[in-house]
Amino acid sequence: MAAGEAAMAVALADSLFLSITPGEARSRVLLFLGVSFAPFLVLAKFIGPVIDRMPGGRRLLVVLIAFLRAVTMILMISQLESLFLFPLAFLAMVLNKTYAVSKSALVPSLVKSGKNLVEANAKLGVAAGIVGFVAAIPAGILSLISPKVTLVFGAFLFTLAAFNAFKFPKQIVATEKPGDLEVNELHQPGLIIAVTAMGLVRASVGFVFFHLAFWFADPQRAIPLEELDNGLWTPVQYHFGPQFGTMWFGLAVSSAAIGTLLANLSAKRLKALKRIEYLLVASLLIIGVAGLFTAITRTTLTAILLMALVNFAAAIGHMSFESIVQRDAPDANRGRALANYYTRFQLMWVGAGIIPVLLELRGVIGFGIVSGIGFLGSAVYWWGLRQLAIGGIDASMVSHLRKRFTRSR
Repeated sequence: MAAGEAAMAVALADSLFLSITPGEARSRVLLFLGVSFAPFLVLAKFIGPVIDRMPGGRRLLVVLIAFLRAVTMILMISQLESLFLFPLAFLAMVLNKTYAVSKSALVPSLVKSGKNLVEANAKLGVAAGIVGFVAAIPAGILSLISPKVTLVFGAFLFTLAAFNAFKFPKQIVATEKPGDLEVNELHQPGLIIAVTAMGLVRASVGFVFFHLAFWFADPQRAIPLEELDNGLWTPVQYHFGPQFGTMWFGLAVSSAAIGTLLANLSAKRLKALKRIEYLLVASLLIIGVAGLFTAITRTTLTAILLMALVNFAAAIGHMSFESIVQRDAPDANRGRALANYYTRFQLMWVGAGIIPVLLELRGVIGFGIVSGIGFLGSAVYWWGLRQLAIGGIDASMVSHLRKRFTRSR
């Protein structure tokens, strides 16, 4: 799946999807984000329980996703210069996010012990990062012939993924509704505030992705040199300006993959910390500092670094959150629980991503929002942990969150 994703990214690098002006792109991206995710928002609550109780349900879902990704790649071949490429690209994004949720539900049933869950996910992350990087090389070579050839290559990879998915054991994630013990464990205050913190981390990833996509191509970033009084100098655009927007955004996406890979490589050492919650606090602080630094500098290179750091922080937060679920909800069905949680996180990603698409935010404002999410999120989560430690949690807003989540189960 990671190799196919890399092939699609390479194939679309010079397509209509990335070459239109920011003004044209905003309306189309907003439209297709809404169209693509509206069914997902409505149906996720109903489809999930059915798949959980169906023999081989999660396996079947991964197989279907992989085959649909292959079909989507084939359809893109004739639409590279057509506006129909947009719904196809966002359909691919929806399928990618759905696969991420399905994978989160599958992994707990495939590891020998729940204690190995974080390490298993880290290994999967490392493998995906390496394979994605390696697959981009032949995909790039094939793109020199034609992007259409690269799309065929990607379709072939997704087809291989689909056939490999048949090798998963035909297991049922959950045969019945959650019992009282599982419900109580999954609605503990400590777990609820961790869900809120991780949701903010995922929101920052979605916001940064779309904000940078438009910021790199923003004509306002073309800073002219001042003319001297004698008129010997004329205004020119810096070479780091929007004329290279597509290239810079591609480098930012690559840096995000590197950040995620580095975080996964450090999983074994990080999960040995006594207070795993501190990793989630650190993740939000990294996002806050990175956002503030980029807001102050507002350069292309620091924006690329922001993408890397935010995704590094998200991977660290991912490990921390799964460790918290393992510890605080040992009797819960982790496949079902993680699928529900990561569905919410993906929706947070989408919700935050819509903001820079809908609003034409200046660079400093967008980066300031990222910084605010990080610093405010870390402060609130730290405060929640302190309230838990002194037994004052029932008088806090976290109690309200717990009641809200209980009503929605």
